Amino acid sequence: MIKYRDNALNETTIENRTFDDIAIGDSASLKRRLTLGDIKLFAAMSGDVNPAHVDEDYAKSSRFHEVIAHGMWGGSLISTVLGTQLPGPGTLYLGQTLRFHKPVGLGDVLTVAVTVVEKDETNHRLVFDCECRNQEGQLAISGQAEVLAPTEKIRRPRWITPQVHLAERVHLHRLLNAASEGEPVTTAVVHPVDRESLLGAIAAAEAGLIEPLLIGPREKIVAAATAAQVDLGDVEIVAVEHSHAAAAAAVELVHSGRVASIMKGSLHTDELMQAVVAESGLRTERRMSHIFAFDVPTYSRLLLITDAAINIRPNLDEKRDIVQNAIDLAQALGIDTPRVAVLSAVETVNPRIQSTLDAAALGKMADRGQIQGGLVDGPLAFDNAVSVEAAKIKNIVSPVAGRADILTVPDLESGNMLAKQLEYLGGAEGSGIVLGARVPIVLTSRADDTMSRIASCALAKLLVLHRRGQLA
Repeated sequence: MIKYRDNALNETTIENRTFDDIAIGDSASLKRRLTLGDIKLFAAMSGDVNPAHVDEDYAKSSRFHEVIAHGMWGGSLISTVLGTQLPGPGTLYLGQTLRFHKPVGLGDVLTVAVTVVEKDETNHRLVFDCECRNQEGQLAISGQAEVLAPTEKIRRPRWITPQVHLAERVHLHRLLNAASEGEPVTTAVVHPVDRESLLGAIAAAEAGLIEPLLIGPREKIVAAATAAQVDLGDVEIVAVEHSHAAAAAAVELVHSGRVASIMKGSLHTDELMQAVVAESGLRTERRMSHIFAFDVPTYSRLLLITDAAINIRPNLDEKRDIVQNAIDLAQALGIDTPRVAVLSAVETVNPRIQSTLDAAALGKMADRGQIQGGLVDGPLAFDNAVSVEAAKIKNIVSPVAGRADILTVPDLESGNMLAKQLEYLGGAEGSGIVLGARVPIVLTSRADDTMSRIASCALAKLLVLHRRGQLA
């Protein structure tokens, strides 16, 4: 009897055992530890995202592991042994019958073993007894598998399994959980006459974030609801003729005290903001600015980026307000003393690069109390703003470097490119809001999905509740 172990998995080549080389009683095995990453990858590949499988807190208090053991370990790991060790490459799987005796938990180490019990010379068919035991030797799974064994020798370079990174949206989930508390915020939704903007508003309402007032042509709003298969129920519609009138009506609703925030629908940003900044609009002494809040899968904290949508080339005074707006939002999100990295192309002051001069001045303004509530440092290049290792390599001593909560960009162009790179190449999920007006303005893009719109409404709600003193 020949036994094959998992040690071969570290070799650079893989080879099979042909049918003629295999005898009854031959066996092979491997060991594998069950991790949450394994479960989430299985969920992503299979489409089974039942929270009983992928939510760690739920998992700790349930017997969800049995389902994973049946689907993932009972089938996939046995298939792995048969396809990589015995018989190995060239094996054709015919069938499998399994019994499940014991659930498998996170951190359990399974030993998966297969043993040849039947050999059909005519059809080159093999039958294997299969079993999986945990680290205590307890039987978790047993059964049989039937395969067609290869008849020709195969030897190939071993394929190196790539590292797979799954976006877990931890920061986004925390944001939404925090915003689920308290009463929804009455929100003027301006011109929601397309499917995406209407669905975003209704989804935010269903999540308990906003109480929407839909402002726009009634017929178009109803038509959008019909196309999106949305039942508006008792949602109030403020009927106006066109998008200009919708923006003006939203401003009036703020003045009258009926709404506490504004949400952009299907109209251009300039059209909405013209009504906001008009003489009878919603200006305050503070410069208005846009803030992105990103859940970046590879970053350890929620990341705010400002300003990437409103101020094209802000001067120093405008940047002071931009930084203060971002600090105020971060505090509303529960970051007591946010770290602000003022970005430039380099991390040293250079008289020929205006952004480095502005960054240094903003840091000193924070030292003098002209910016309050956060730690401000700059200039910092992007790498040493978000990477502790990069900051160490460049000998940067800073309470902000490598741990920034807020990235303040030099201008709109650089900020917009950075935000879209994170979203489209970095897998980030973003939300956006405008501060500096009398009420927060949910300013989403036409390309934003429903989750981005919901998260943006969560930002607005948390800010409103924070200002009202309703958050701890």
